[in-house]
Amino acid sequence: MKKKLTTTTAHKSHYRWKRKVFVAVAFGLCFGSLALMQNQYISILNLPASTLALASPPPAQWPKLAFLFIARNRMPLDMVWDAYFQAEKENKLSIYVHSRPGFLFNKATTRSTYFWNRQVNNSIQVEWGESSMIQAERILLEHALMDPLNERFVFLSDSCIPLYNFSYTYKYIFSTPTSFVDSFADTKEGRYNPKMDPVIPVDNWRKGSQWVILTRKHAQVVVKDRTVFPMFQQHCRRKSLPEFWREKPIIGDTSKQHNCITDEHYVQTLLAQEGLEGEITRRSLTHTSWDLKVNREWERRGWHPLTYKYSDATPELIQSIKVFSYHCFQRLRSSLDC
Repeated sequence: MKKKLTTTTAHKSHYRWKRKVFVAVAFGLCFGSLALMQNQYISILNLPASTLALASPPPAQWPKLAFLFIARNRMPLDMVWDAYFQAEKENKLSIYVHSRPGFLFNKATTRSTYFWNRQVNNSIQVEWGESSMIQAERILLEHALMDPLNERFVFLSDSCIPLYNFSYTYKYIFSTPTSFVDSFADTKEGRYNPKMDPVIPVDNWRKGSQWVILTRKHAQVVVKDRTVFPMFQQHCRRKSLPEFWREKPIIGDTSKQHNCITDEHYVQTLLAQEGLEGEITRRSLTHTSWDLKVNREWERRGWHPLTYKYSDATPELIQSIKVFSYHCFQRLRSSLDC
């Protein structure tokens, strides 16, 4: 009996020793972990802000709407665009400007910070109606395609203004997987040059507005084109304007002369050549007024759409444009009145 008690006491003493050792080891591990976490926390606090920004999880990334401006020099309506862009808070847009070589957008040349340093660095001198206009568009697309988040590409002039807010514009453009390209078969003589055949057959000859909105796929098609654009450079040229054409009507029969305005044909014809017309919505989202019959001011007429003066810019005009555009878009594109 005595031997049994001794054995039991020794066993209990051994158990208590093991428990103390376990507690000590566990305490040491907890203390070490806390010390390590504190050191890491202090190290993080000492990191520069830029490193902390990189270490934080990235915010939600939206597909972007790329605004591609073709400007002469300055952006005369930059403050209108400044108010428009300010409403966007989720990094859903990007801006690119093609202006004459050497012109910079900075504090001295624009009132909007959105245009600062947004000009492309390899711009060219652009002549209206010539292939240089298409080359400028391709340069803009090349730069915009470098951002993988850019999914839609909107071409604009320096005289364009937005009619709707950014949120509405963004949702409308992304509501469809198609490009917005005003495009129809041009059957009138004078634009198509038979020398383009057979590279560009007459059956693929298209006409429409320069102001297109392209998907990323179609933007890549334009940039990669090595067939259609060279033919436009060689055979698509506008007629020379007669002297003092703004002061008097253009007279004489010029119907037999080729008057190929590249920006009204290139994208439309290229997409037809590539068999992509099923992927476009056949209309432009940019309003232009070509109905100049009622306008007797010859300095505001010619080969360009009407340029609205400051005195024209009334709420009634904006509303009338919106109403006209709505009804026009509801009609089939086979009617050329729109």
